[in-house]
Amino acid sequence: MAENRMEKIGKVKLDLTHYPGEDYYCDGEVEDELLEIARNYSTVEYQRIIEERGSWPILYHLSSLRENIVEWLPISKDMKVLEVGAGCGAITGALAQKAAEVTSIDLSGKRSRINAYRHMDADNVTIHVGNFQEIEPDLPCDYDYICLIGVFEYAQAYIQSDRPYERFLEILRRHVKASGHIAIAIENKFGLKYWAGCREDHLGTFFSGLENYPEGGVVRTFTREGLLKIAENCGFTQTQMYYPYPDYKFMTSLFSDERLPQVGELSANLRNFDRDRLQLFDEKKVFDAIIEEEKFPLFSNSYMLLLGPALEEEYVKYSNDRRAEFAIKTVQRRTPQGKIIEKHPLSKQAWEHIAKTAKMAGRLAERFADSGLTVNQCTPRETADGTPYLELEYIEGVRLEELLDGCLERNDVEGFQKLFDEYVRRISCGEEMPVADYDLIFANLILSEGVEREWHVIDYEWSFEKCIETKEIAFRAIYCYLLENEKRNSLNLGLVMDKLGITQSDAEQYRRQEMAFQQYVTGKHMSMAQIREAIGHPVYTVEDFCKGQERAGQRDRIQIYEDTGKGFQEEQSFFIDETMDEQVQITPEGMTELEVMIARGRSALRIDPCNDCCLIYLQKIRWNGVEIPVKGRQIQMNGFRVGENTYVFPTKDPNITFSLAGMQGEEHNLLQIGMAVTKLPEETVKHMQKRGLF
Repeated sequence: MAENRMEKIGKVKLDLTHYPGEDYYCDGEVEDELLEIARNYSTVEYQRIIEERGSWPILYHLSSLRENIVEWLPISKDMKVLEVGAGCGAITGALAQKAAEVTSIDLSGKRSRINAYRHMDADNVTIHVGNFQEIEPDLPCDYDYICLIGVFEYAQAYIQSDRPYERFLEILRRHVKASGHIAIAIENKFGLKYWAGCREDHLGTFFSGLENYPEGGVVRTFTREGLLKIAENCGFTQTQMYYPYPDYKFMTSLFSDERLPQVGELSANLRNFDRDRLQLFDEKKVFDAIIEEEKFPLFSNSYMLLLGPALEEEYVKYSNDRRAEFAIKTVQRRTPQGKIIEKHPLSKQAWEHIAKTAKMAGRLAERFADSGLTVNQCTPRETADGTPYLELEYIEGVRLEELLDGCLERNDVEGFQKLFDEYVRRISCGEEMPVADYDLIFANLILSEGVEREWHVIDYEWSFEKCIETKEIAFRAIYCYLLENEKRNSLNLGLVMDKLGITQSDAEQYRRQEMAFQQYVTGKHMSMAQIREAIGHPVYTVEDFCKGQERAGQRDRIQIYEDTGKGFQEEQSFFIDETMDEQVQITPEGMTELEVMIARGRSALRIDPCNDCCLIYLQKIRWNGVEIPVKGRQIQMNGFRVGENTYVFPTKDPNITFSLAGMQGEEHNLLQIGMAVTKLPEETVKHMQKRGLF
C-alpha cells in the first residue's frame, strides 16, 4: 500500500499519495503564469486579468463562465461530489459552494496546486494528485454526483481496456449512489461549428471529428446517439440529454429535449477563442433551419449527458456576463404540479435586483390593469440557505416576435401592422404613471392560443419607477427586433417611425440611450465578443479565400508539436518563423540547421517541415547533444526511405515524430535538427509511385 502523503494549501487538502513526483503533461509557461495569478490575486480580479492579458489559456482556465456547466445541477449541502480531471479548478469552486464535500482528481501536480491556491478558503475540498486508475480503488462508493467535464473524450488515454469508454463508466458506477448521477460534458463531433469551419477543439485540425478522426490519436468525441449507445452498453437505463449553448465551456443557455431552442435564439456563434477558424456559412441562419426541421439535437455543439434519475430542470439561461448586481439565472422546471419558471440571483449583490423585480410585478399589473396586457405574477421564495428567488407561472403560447416574423415571411404587411398597432395600444396604457418596463421587446410577450388571444408579459426585469414615453419603448422593441435578424430588414423602419411620431433626432437619442443602458447592465467588463477580438484569432470567410488573402498568409514554416500527455494538439505547437531567425540557419549547401529549447514534461515531439510533398535528407537529430539514431525505433515518419537518411513524403502534411522516452530531461532541453527539404511536384510523386520507388 502506498504511503499516505498529505499537504495543505490554505484549507484545501492535497493528497499526494499516488503522485509520481513529476508531471507527465504540462502546458508550459502559461501554467507558471496561472500559478502566479492564483497565488497573488483574488478571484474577483480574474476578469480584469483576462481582459488585460488577452490570452486564450488565461480565459479558458480563469473565466467564471466556466462554472455555468455545473452551477445549475441540484447539488445540496448534504451531498458529496467527485470531480475527475479537475485541471486548474475551473469548476471546483462552484462545486465546493454547493456540496458538503468535493473530491477532485488530476494527474498534474502543478495544475492541482493552481486549483488549491484559487480555492484555498474551501475547507470541503480534497484534491488527489495522480493517475485515476491508481487513485480509484481508494475512493468511497457513496457520491451523489460524479462530474466529467471535458474528460470523457480522453478515456482511451488513461483507461487500459479495448473498450475504454464503457470501462470508464463501469468503474465510475461503483462509486455513485443508486440515486446519484454521473454528469458528462463533451463536444459533439457533429457540432454545427465544425461544419461551419471551427477547428476540432483537441486536435486543432479542420473536420477531423466529422471525418471520424482519420489520423487516429487518443481523443474521441461522439454524437448524441453515440453517447447514449455507450451508456446503454453499460446498462444505464436512466439517461437525460442536455444541450449547452454555445458550448459547454462558456455555456449561457442549457436546453433539453423538453425545451429545445426556438428560431432566433442561437446567435452567439463565433467561438474561436483558441485559434483561427473558417466561416463557411452563417451559423445562426443554419441553426434556424435546423430548428425548423427539428434536427437540433444532432447538431448541438456540445452535450451534457446525465446518467441517473431524471432531473426537474428543463432549461437554464445564465445572465452572469453582467455586473454582479444584475447577475441572475432563469430556470424552467418540471414539477408534479406543472411547469414553473424561476429567477435566481448569482451573487449576493443581485438579491436586491430580485427583490425589485418582485416589487415591480405589482406596480406593472396596476398600470396595465385596463390594457388587456397580463403581467406574469411572481411569488418570492427562499432556498434552504435563505437565498431569495422568484417563482413565476409558466405561460403556454407563441411569442409576439414569432407572429411578426410569420407576417414578414408571408409578406403580410397588413398583418404585421395590425399586430404592431395592437402592441403599441396595449403598452401605452397608463403611460402617465411613474412605472415602466423598458424591456417590453417582442420576445418578452407571449400570446395564448385561440381566437381571443391573451397577451402576457413574461419578463419585466428591467422595469423602473419613472415615466417613459411609449414611443421610446416601442422604438427600442423595433430596434432590437431588427438587430437580431437581418431577414427582418424588409421591414420599413421609416414607416414605423412615422407612425410613432419619431424624428431622426429622436431615433439617434434613443440609440445613444440604448448604448448607455447596455453599459449600465454590463458595467465596464468586456463582452465575450470583445475578449475574442482581443485574443486576436482571425475568422476567414469563403470570400477571403477567393480574394487570395488566406494564400497570402500561408508560409512554409517549420511547425513543432509537443506531446504533454494528451497527444499532439494544435494549441500545444509553435512555428519556427522569422521571429526566431537566431535559431535557424541555412548552410551554403542548403541544409537547414535548427536549434530550439523545449521545456520539461514532453513525452514526444513532432516536426512538420513544410506543407507540401517533399524529399528530406535527415542529417541529424540531437537531444541535449545526444544523437537520436535516424534508423532507430524512436523515430517514426509518414514518409518512405529512398536512400541513406533520405525520405520521400507523398503527402501535404509531412511529419517526423520521435519519442523522448528514456531520454535525459532537464528543465530546458536543446533540440538540434539538421535537414535538407526539397519540395516535390505532385506529378513527380505520382511518377515515383508508379515506378515502385516507395
